Amino acid sequence: MGQTDNSLMLFSGSSHPELASQVAGCLGMSLGKVLIEAFPDGEIGVQILENVRGRDVFVLQTIARRPNHYLMELLILVDALKRASAKSIVAVIPYFGYARQDRKDKGRVPITAKLVANLLEKAGVTRVLTMDLHAEQIQGFFDIPVDNLYARPVLLGAIKKLELENLVVVTPDIGSIKLARAYANELKVDIAIVDKRRVSAKQVEMSALIGDVEGRDVLLVDDMCSTGGTLKTAAGVCKKAGAKRVIAAVTHFVGQTFEESAIERMFVSNTIPLPGQGDSLERLEVVSVADLFGKAIDSIVGAKSISSLFIL
Repeated sequence: MGQTDNSLMLFSGSSHPELASQVAGCLGMSLGKVLIEAFPDGEIGVQILENVRGRDVFVLQTIARRPNHYLMELLILVDALKRASAKSIVAVIPYFGYARQDRKDKGRVPITAKLVANLLEKAGVTRVLTMDLHAEQIQGFFDIPVDNLYARPVLLGAIKKLELENLVVVTPDIGSIKLARAYANELKVDIAIVDKRRVSAKQVEMSALIGDVEGRDVLLVDDMCSTGGTLKTAAGVCKKAGAKRVIAAVTHFVGQTFEESAIERMFVSNTIPLPGQGDSLERLEVVSVADLFGKAIDSIVGAKSISSLFIL
């Protein structure tokens, strides 16, 4: 993939420079130069070190690990680009932070995903490019175009190399049924469901397994792994039900580790930088989504359809 248009520029925030460099490599270009520094009191300072007047600018920033800091940094970057007269500003957000707060599920709580959408638009973002939104209706929170890519094609490519037999795809909660069905259809296998009840932000309970996993290889699929509790518990339920082995595929690995888990191997994308070293990280296989983002950016600049990259 070569550079589509010399008006295209790609900048990176400080949250995931490695992925940004990979995307730039896929586009056959270099990252734009930007100075990001912290004042003694912790405030963020930004200076764009390139001429962006009249250019189509993309800014890659994943809102994870330090979501508040990286979100604010992204907003400041966008404001700087807008004031430097960029023609358009596309926020490339591999992991859209606060996506789980997409509705009022109890009294007196915010809809923070909507707040983030408002902030991005107000700052000057003209389009959003993201991946595996936790709730797809978040696209409707914006009054600007939103392209939601899916990591499933690259994760499936890695999973198929295992040549698993007698496989069943298992979703660890009801909310991931659509995702599990997409994996199952591609692999031409059955699905099963683990019924989950969330007790708190950090604790879940599993109550029932719907489907047959006895003597079969299990592929657990979810859009994100945060504390890891949901996947660990679901893996334990499958093992107790007679599953032969359990592997998992997750787009966003926000969690720290998954020791003492029945999961033998976990495939994750690189939408979020991996945490520090740990025993369980040896069981992780990371697949890059840089090429998907590169193709999407190329299509946006060239005014071409990108639906083939993300249709479920």
